[in-house]
Amino acid sequence: MALSRDDSPKSARDRIAALRPLLEEEPQTVLAEAAAILRSERDNIDALLISAAALRRLGQPSRGFQAEHEALRASLRQPPVAEAARALNEGRLHAAERLLRPYLDEQPDDPAALRMMAAVARMSDRQEDAVPLLQRALDLAPDYAPARQELADAFAKLSRRDEALKEAGKLLAAQPDHPPYLDLKANILNGMGRYEEAAAIYERLIARLPDAPMLWHSYGHILRTLGRLDESVSAYRRVIALAPDTAGAAWWSLASLQTFRFSDDDIAAMTAAVAQEGASEDERLRIHFSLGKAFEDRKDWARSFDHYVEGNRLRRAQLRYDAEEASFAVRRSIALFTPEFFESRKGQGCAAPDPIFVIGLQRSGSTLVEQILSSHSRIEGTAELPDVPAFALRLGAKPFGEAGPTYPESLAALDAAKLKALGEEYIERTRVHRGTDRPFFIDKLPNNWAHIGFIHSILPNAKIIDVRRHPLDCCFSNYKQLYAMEQRFTYDLAELGRYYRDYVEMLRHFDQVRPGLVHRVIYEQLVEDIEGEVRRLLDYLGLPFEPSCLRFYENERAVRTASSEQVRRPINRSGIGRWKPYEPWLDPLKEALGPVLTLFPEVPPLGETEPASAGLAGT
Repeated sequence: MALSRDDSPKSARDRIAALRPLLEEEPQTVLAEAAAILRSERDNIDALLISAAALRRLGQPSRGFQAEHEALRASLRQPPVAEAARALNEGRLHAAERLLRPYLDEQPDDPAALRMMAAVARMSDRQEDAVPLLQRALDLAPDYAPARQELADAFAKLSRRDEALKEAGKLLAAQPDHPPYLDLKANILNGMGRYEEAAAIYERLIARLPDAPMLWHSYGHILRTLGRLDESVSAYRRVIALAPDTAGAAWWSLASLQTFRFSDDDIAAMTAAVAQEGASEDERLRIHFSLGKAFEDRKDWARSFDHYVEGNRLRRAQLRYDAEEASFAVRRSIALFTPEFFESRKGQGCAAPDPIFVIGLQRSGSTLVEQILSSHSRIEGTAELPDVPAFALRLGAKPFGEAGPTYPESLAALDAAKLKALGEEYIERTRVHRGTDRPFFIDKLPNNWAHIGFIHSILPNAKIIDVRRHPLDCCFSNYKQLYAMEQRFTYDLAELGRYYRDYVEMLRHFDQVRPGLVHRVIYEQLVEDIEGEVRRLLDYLGLPFEPSCLRFYENERAVRTASSEQVRRPINRSGIGRWKPYEPWLDPLKEALGPVLTLFPEVPPLGETEPASAGLAGT
């Protein structure tokens, strides 16, 4: 029944609030009243949205979609929203947020403004803050596909991949063949370790869009993960053929394949591309890294190093990283995690023994250890899982090396119930990565060394394995590697050395306050005496020795890291001493490493093995 004129509230907002309880039973009444409001206020977003809801309840979804779309267009006609959109497009996040906050105080149910505020959060590495904003936008505008796509992506980045896949499914239910949604689903499946399914989607997409370079590039990554290296190379080559002026990422993908060698024509093409006027900074730095690898393979060490230096210089200029803040974070952890801290929390946390954390620095041999362990019948290899850092961000952490965090001090306030709940949540969140019924699984995120205290607090029965490689080999191998943005410490030799030193200091502390908590694997000793080191490792895990661990290269599991090719071959010494040809240029690294460098044992000659020095376990 329509509202009488005498009963009608004075403001449009109040009139619409009075209409909401009528949506289920009297959608026709709601539609008529909303139309009356729109006759005098054609851009009234609330009236347009309630009209859309009423039309859907009346079985008119296409008209409902049109009304919702008009509400979104009306939002962009609001001056604060239009100006915020311009600020976002220009990367002025603070300006956009300053415009959106007061607007949303006045207009809290504007889905377009909510999506923009979520974009500010996402672009500021605050994915968890974006989720409720996007969910609210979708409550108001269920057909708002861009918001749903961004929600799926936010869930994926938070490792909430079941939820991400559900949102992608909703998008595909409406548009089953829409390439961006299929690409989104493939990326989510890839993150879940469902590589064959992801590959099948890319094959379907490429059949329809054979000239889309980005699809070929993503497909190449999946093929590499699956060990189909020749096909992977062909996919990357296809990218270069289709888009030679913007093929830097494909050149680097080829360079990062350890067994691939560039031809003279390849080097000439990259040299021309890096000198091309108008080439973007990202394009140039990727090609510099690729040329570094090309000349390294040809033993032209000076030219190789020059290209690595230039690639690293360009990448470092893009990143915010404070080495002193990173060191300060380590000192704060050392101050917090005392024997008394752990003694007072004895028996707390989640008792599940399932996780095996493999930590260290990137390029330390951790993928090799993961491959060995995942060849055991009771251990499942998963991936570099993002869950522990995501928890740390929730508890007040910042990206490592940024100022202003309240983590890890915030852990001191967590009671027994909260510690147990966090441990249980970790077990539940990581279940999506487990495809077998093996009782133990590996979380191989190297950066988790910074969170040992947190891990031990919430999962006291979890095992932690520190994989360590000679500092110069490990650090210089990182310097040659082009990572995604999260590895901010690898693009300056002095900062790399300091980071390695901080890592050693943290592990030394835990060796002292929790002896036996962390088991250390020295890469060079593993290479020289694989059976002895594997037996020691399995003893630490409380598992029987299995010969299959020595035949790790026969394990056909997918491997996603830069070491995917090496672990498909028998163990060898090719990774030892790779820094030595570059020694004339490594003084900044050596100086930053300082005493850590002198404590590492010399690598014995091939065929000879010696025990680690007595002081190594504490270094």
